[in-house]
Amino acid sequence: MQNIHLNSILDNDFYKITMQNAVVKLFPSQIVKYEFINRGKHHFPEGFDHALREIVNKMAELKLTKDEKKFLAKTCPYLDLPYLDFLEGYHYDPSEVKIVQTGNDLSVTVEGLWYRTILWEVPLLALISELHYEMNHMERDSNEVVMSKTLEKADSLNKLGVTFAEFGTRRRHSHKVQNLVMEALTQKKESTFIGSSNVHFAMKYSVKPIGTHAHEWFMFHAAEYGFKMANELALEHWVDVYRGDLGVALSDTYTTDVFFQQFDKKFAKLFDGVRHDSGDPLEFADKTIAHYQRHGINPLFKYIIFSDALNLEKVEEITSYCKGKIGVSFGIGTNLTNDVGLKPMNIVMKLIGVQAPNKEWIPTVKLSDEHGKYTGDPKMIELAKEFLRIKD
Repeated sequence: MQNIHLNSILDNDFYKITMQNAVVKLFPSQIVKYEFINRGKHHFPEGFDHALREIVNKMAELKLTKDEKKFLAKTCPYLDLPYLDFLEGYHYDPSEVKIVQTGNDLSVTVEGLWYRTILWEVPLLALISELHYEMNHMERDSNEVVMSKTLEKADSLNKLGVTFAEFGTRRRHSHKVQNLVMEALTQKKESTFIGSSNVHFAMKYSVKPIGTHAHEWFMFHAAEYGFKMANELALEHWVDVYRGDLGVALSDTYTTDVFFQQFDKKFAKLFDGVRHDSGDPLEFADKTIAHYQRHGINPLFKYIIFSDALNLEKVEEITSYCKGKIGVSFGIGTNLTNDVGLKPMNIVMKLIGVQAPNKEWIPTVKLSDEHGKYTGDPKMIELAKEFLRIKD
């Protein structure tokens, strides 16, 4: 497996960097735990755990380069300079990752200080995906076909006139395929392609790194402050750190309906828009438009980033529905970086616990707008639903 490795510490989603900056500043002593979830019930061949462990151990050698630091300082002036110094001295600690294989099942957990462990999730998922295809000897489409498919998609999206970004690191077929996709997307100067969630590729191809925060930001706040305060305090803390920059709020950690109860006029004006990540996108658009109108805000001055399992058909339908009502943009993931003639993996890694001061673990949960995407301790899910008055 010598050919599978990470070659940059920035080969990660941008929202991990932005959240790490905020965590270093606000929660430097919190300890958390993450767990790999094999949603697609994929089978892992014998020896997978050892191969993955070898790659993870090598990640300790990664280091932020001077050029990468300069790129972040210039492109992302809202990242604190002391944070960039911290990142320059940061190394992955492989002892934070536990990998166990039982038969065809794989267990991966990460535990440690939140500000350190926050960077593991995305590269671990990307490596598991790439290693899975490699060890199962699955042949993908040729480089030419991958490039050609990507160019066709880019042409269709350009014709629709909608801006879109590449969001596909966590479930990419491989680093090579993501590189081919980025090469294709940046070929044309006249394009509606605006950037990548992957910081390494954003730097390599001179495009904007895109991202704000993930579900774990809200899940942590729920464990720390209670379900009722989670959305409000998560948003408040985000504003405290970024003062109006990175203004896209993720809406579905505890259902969109609960989110909009707390996304009051102050937040609705402060944030540029919201991100949709589960449930019916058209229904979500209606709720978002109505919410802005209720607060006397013209929805055409705001926008929604759609990022849930998108393909061209979905993008076309959403664009047509939202035209003249609210701004839209799209973050397309697996459909770009793992459309290679093989079945994409369905894997995630979630924050599952936050350690309380008395060393007890507080389980975290996520209640998205699709019940099938609920994650976490079943008792805690029921408790959250009761507290937030969520009815199935």
